[in-house]
Amino acid sequence: MNIIVQPYGSDSCYCRPDTTWERENRDFYVPEGIGEVHWAPVVFVRISKAGKCIGEKFAERYYDAFNFGALLYCQPEQSEGSFPIAFSSCIDHTSLLPSPTHNLSELENTESVFTVTRNAEEIFKSESEITEKIRNAVCRASKLTSLRIGDYLAVELAPSTIFAAHGKDESALKATFGTDETINIKVIF
Repeated sequence: MNIIVQPYGSDSCYCRPDTTWERENRDFYVPEGIGEVHWAPVVFVRISKAGKCIGEKFAERYYDAFNFGALLYCQPEQSEGSFPIAFSSCIDHTSLLPSPTHNLSELENTESVFTVTRNAEEIFKSESEITEKIRNAVCRASKLTSLRIGDYLAVELAPSTIFAAHGKDESALKATFGTDETINIKVIF
């Protein structure tokens, strides 16, 4: 199982290993030598049918459930600027993709909004046109990699930004979709 990610504002994608998947909402203890933890909100779908080079009008046939989550990116203390994505995205338990997933019909419900807070301060609220972003991501990702049953495809909904830094207090990350709490963890240095 892979976690295929389409970075915000990009037509490309990359894959995270399944060891990055955090299923149980456990606190994230930052590994030694990491200076900052960045984050990006995502919507993700579960791939239900294998495919390659999928056309846009057929994209919805390849996934059967969705949810919202977050991806964490770890930056070493000694790095200047952005560190290679292979390092920063492959640390265990950095893909916060909660189960259970939701039926696709709930995606069209305009009353259910995905909201993320850091230490009780709102830092992200979902937008519309999410269905179109998912459809486009399935097409783009399937041109670069084969989609397999059970893979997750995550689409970043905003650019990654700093969530927590070494030497600061722990940061609480909470996310809700509608009335359901989907993520509730602390990032601890």
